[in-house]
Amino acid sequence: MIDHTGLSVADMAKSKAFYRAALAPLGYGLLMEFEQFAGFGVPPKPDFWIGHGAPNVPPIHVAFRADSRAQVDAFHRAALAEGARDNGAPGLRPHYHPNYYGAFVLDPDGNNIEAVCHAAA
Repeated sequence: MIDHTGLSVADMAKSKAFYRAALAPLGYGLLMEFEQFAGFGVPPKPDFWIGHGAPNVPPIHVAFRADSRAQVDAFHRAALAEGARDNGAPGLRPHYHPNYYGAFVLDPDGNNIEAVCHAAA
């Protein structure tokens, strides 16, 4: 079981604003901050961290679980409003499994960030 994960970002302020907005529809918030790190998660513990540094090469993929398809849609809208690039509009991906509903965006450093709901409708 994964306890936490993270990635390096070129611009902390820009990435912090992006993740704060994009992850809010999933119930994630900014829970902890240090000088060059920020931890996001569902209270009480952060499980996704960003830290200032050279962006990951190659860019990575991180998928966040959503409780509903509406949350996936809201994630996608919020991420795009915060400047993300679309990398796959919300929708079913039946090639993964019949109920796989996901949306993909590229964060400020080009990482493929996804929200996914596995529930039927």
